[in-house]
Order: sequence, then C-alpha cells, then structure tokens
Amino acid sequence: MAKALVLYHSQEYGNTKLMADAIAEGLKESGCEVTVFNTNDGRFDITTFPEFDCVAFGSPDYFSYIAGGLKTFMDDHYIQSTVKRKEGYTGKPYALFYSHGGGGKVKTVMKELFKRVGKQVGEPVDSYGKPNQQTLEKCRELGRQLGKAAIPKR
Repeated sequence: MAKALVLYHSQEYGNTKLMADAIAEGLKESGCEVTVFNTNDGRFDITTFPEFDCVAFGSPDYFSYIAGGLKTFMDDHYIQSTVKRKEGYTGKPYALFYSHGGGGKVKTVMKELFKRVGKQVGEPVDSYGKPNQQTLEKCRELGRQLGKAAIPKR
C-alpha cells in the first residue's frame, strides 16, 4: 500500500483544511494509507519524509506567498536533499492546492517551489474563500490521481 502525505497550513477560517480533507479522501479511495499534517499545529519532522510515496501540499495565499510552515518545510527539505544529500527526498509525485481571498498568485510560487520534490500530478486546485462542493470534488479527484501515480512505487 502506498503511503501518502497531505501537508498543509490552515488556521483562521479552515478553508485549506476542508480541501486537505477532500484530497485525503481521494487518496484513500485510490488505496493509499494517508497521513494529514497541518503546519499550524507544529513543524513537520522532515526525517520522516522519505517514508512517503507521494505528497499533496496546500496553503492559503498570504500576500501572494505560501504559509510560513510550508516555507520551513522546504527549507528543511533543501538541507536534507541538497546539503546532506540524503535519499528519499526527491522523485515523488506531488499535487498542489490553495485557498485565497481573491488574488491566488500563490499558485505561481507553489509550482516553482515544490518542483524540487518531484513531478507534479494534475493541475493545482484553488478555492476562492470557502470551498464549494465542486471544488471539494476537484480535490478528491486530484487525490485519486495522486494516489494512482504513487501506487507503482511500491
């Protein structure tokens, strides 16, 4: 069974959390074992990252940039994968999702920043404010696509 990580940041309104939960549902439907981690609750233990076969990253748009917890993750990822040259930090399929209040420019940053992890699956899913049912279904579908991309790895 492929192991999937949904790493996201959500706090005030919970819009990104709703999207993360829908992505996790899709991953489970595709047969993945899923770990969901909100960077608002703490720092993700980067040493566990090689255990996962795929990952979905989600962030609110904070002034056209990702949330600090995800930036910290990428800083830690850089140290492990590039400075220390540890195995298991790159080459993973990943997906992107984000919420915003009207700008949505974080998409450009996310597409550039997270490509260091591996190969992007599908197109990023966005939500203007609280995600509606159509957006949540797009998230579930993205989760299913990501899960299918990860299954041959194991």
